[in-house]
Amino acid sequence: MASEEESAVKEPLNLIWLSLDERIYVKLRSDRELRGKLHAYDQHLNIVLGDVEEIVTTVEIIAGKFE
Repeated sequence: MASEEESAVKEPLNLIWLSLDERIYVKLRSDRELRGKLHAYDQHLNIVLGDVEEIVTTVEIIAGKFE
């Protein structure tokens, strides 16, 4: 069992390391969003996800008459 000190987040990439084999949510440019299981990553933050689903949000704009 890992001690509390070993599992503490000391650097930003440690948080990602703790998320390996967990489902994560990724927000990309152009308002794209992905959710999947984190399998791997590198120091450039390239990531490998499995069982991925893209989350699509649609906004309906209703044009009305303005007087």
